[in-house]
Amino acid sequence: MCTAATYKTKDFYFGRTLDYEFSYGEEIVITPRNHVLSFRHMETLNCHYAMIGVAFVAGDYPLYYDGINEKGLGIAGLNFVGNAVYQDVKEEKNNVAQFEFIPWILGTCASVKEAKEALNKINITHTAFSEQLPTSQLHWIIADKKEAITVESMADGLYVYENPVGVLTNNPPFEQQMFLLNQYMSLSPKQPENLFSKDLPLSFYSRGMGAIGLPGDLSSTSRFAKVAFTKMNAKSEQDEEKSVSQFFHILGSVDQQRGCCEVADGKYEITIYTSCANTDLGIYYYTTYDRHQITGIDMRKENLDGYQLIRYPMLQKEQIYMQN
Repeated sequence: MCTAATYKTKDFYFGRTLDYEFSYGEEIVITPRNHVLSFRHMETLNCHYAMIGVAFVAGDYPLYYDGINEKGLGIAGLNFVGNAVYQDVKEEKNNVAQFEFIPWILGTCASVKEAKEALNKINITHTAFSEQLPTSQLHWIIADKKEAITVESMADGLYVYENPVGVLTNNPPFEQQMFLLNQYMSLSPKQPENLFSKDLPLSFYSRGMGAIGLPGDLSSTSRFAKVAFTKMNAKSEQDEEKSVSQFFHILGSVDQQRGCCEVADGKYEITIYTSCANTDLGIYYYTTYDRHQITGIDMRKENLDGYQLIRYPMLQKEQIYMQN
């Protein structure tokens, strides 16, 4: 269970939460332009756009969960269990394995417009990375400062949806998620009017009553509505620190605490990490469950013309500032 969102002030921000019951040992990984990216059914990319994001590295291959590239394009994969279906290889298509989809898009596309063109030719296959790492059931949000789309590979084909809210969670499929927002159209950040009855002297007794009915549970449909409302009404100053802080507050509205979502006996889903990438500057910020201090890695401070992956472990230990 995860949530992804976009946000725009002076710059454009893209990020997500990863909610799960355990970690695979993911890291912040920078793939420089000349790191060879091999594909099972496509030609090898010896040179491509540089990218940064969270990945599990297996055999020098970055299995990205999410990331941005040097051109300002972002993509995140979120669980889509029960609906995601990938295809056999098709000769007339560009056959990209599910685990290759993120590096393929970030490596070859500079914008959502280019990603849409590439998607017209792509067939996402069910080819697994290995027996130990089977194919995950995912769908994706792809975004830049101009637009966002959702990509879903299902039994009856590949769907590409315009995503006007710039938000993605999990099930149900994106069209249904958007339809369900209709039931929240009366919500507002302003105080409500008495529309119940002109014969009753009703009045508000608390601040924030315009948002009564906004869900607060941890289901994917509720998180979609909560983050969409929060993101689309959030206000921020234009500077970097305030923008980044506000983005973490937006995704913090659906943070998952250990103990509140039991997935098996004694196992609980938590927000393992939350990310926020400034796609204009190429800076990837993150927090982890036990470390709330925002940590940033600037891809442009690295040698982006290099050949080897650049890897940073995700910091986990909390730092508490004692003021006295």
